[in-house]
Amino acid sequence: MPIHRIHYQTKNKMKTFLSALLLVLAGFTVSAQGPIRVCVAGLNHDHAHGILSRYKDGTVDIVGIAEPNKELWVKYGKLYHLPDSLFFTDLKQMILLKKPDAVLGYNAVANHVDIVEICAPLHIPVMVEKPLAATLAQAKRIEALANQYKIRVLVNYETTWYASNLANYNTIAADSIGKIRKMVVHDGHQGPKEIGCSKEFLSWLTDPVLNGAGPLNDFGCYGADLMTWFMHGQKPIAVTAIAHHYKPEIYPKVEDDATILVEYPTASGQIEASWNWPFSIKDMEIFGETGYLHALDGKSIISRMRENIKGAKTASPLPAPVNDPIIYLTAVLRGQISGNDDQSSLNYNMIVMQILDAAKRSINEGKRIVL
Repeated sequence: MPIHRIHYQTKNKMKTFLSALLLVLAGFTVSAQGPIRVCVAGLNHDHAHGILSRYKDGTVDIVGIAEPNKELWVKYGKLYHLPDSLFFTDLKQMILLKKPDAVLGYNAVANHVDIVEICAPLHIPVMVEKPLAATLAQAKRIEALANQYKIRVLVNYETTWYASNLANYNTIAADSIGKIRKMVVHDGHQGPKEIGCSKEFLSWLTDPVLNGAGPLNDFGCYGADLMTWFMHGQKPIAVTAIAHHYKPEIYPKVEDDATILVEYPTASGQIEASWNWPFSIKDMEIFGETGYLHALDGKSIISRMRENIKGAKTASPLPAPVNDPIIYLTAVLRGQISGNDDQSSLNYNMIVMQILDAAKRSINEGKRIVL
């Protein structure tokens, strides 16, 4: 056969191979238009109700759900009219078949690292429910994988979508109350068992290995995340914490109340996390040099300035794309916003994990931990 003929056939084979490879890789790129295609990893987190209700009303495109517990297939399948074809027992198998734009983690906090171990080499972005991980060591492994494979790892907090928090952030940015001097965050409720969390959720939420702690991790992460955001990613200089075990008969393995003091060079923060309160609360107080802001909930704000000037308002609705976790995730994946320096970002959540880790060490060692 003539040499030029061999070169021609070889060139055509190479073109065919590259075309096929591009088609495969195209399955792992983010959809340019329309809703992103997501897979769900795990169903033993009660926050899964939120994403599945959105599937039911058509506002999110879930193309697969990986969950080893088939009892949960039946439970959620009936509740949200999920077809059997959505369910898988193996996460990697599901990803290779469905080629999603991202994976959403709804499993035990200690298993978030397992999701990233599978998704990172496949170049699939991940968003997990708060906090990032059960331990700082797990968080560092997640960060290393994200950097190695250049994927996005984001963290979803309920308080990220509170219009009141963004309104207060903007008020401070406009220098309306001076520099922040003190922040106080309350996050908690009567207790996960008391409010009726599922047995699957309770089995890991009250486990010191699978959750990393009790409310210190479960609720303390909210305050650590908000403070990191309000302080523009500044790392604290020290952390001191105390914990109480008021209900050992209900929560024998973990603390059920924690207080964390966070020190910055020019400000301090107090995080109060509890499974012992008479009602549910997620609020944040900020004391500035000349004024005070209190986000009572997701919308309501009260303020107080010098000379006893008081105010109250309802925050304006959040603008897209920072008004919803799926809309936000879509914007990050499409390069419309950076996602590098906000409440969901990996950068800020590594600081959150340092705060939580220092709090645990402070409790165990009975001393202030310098970072």
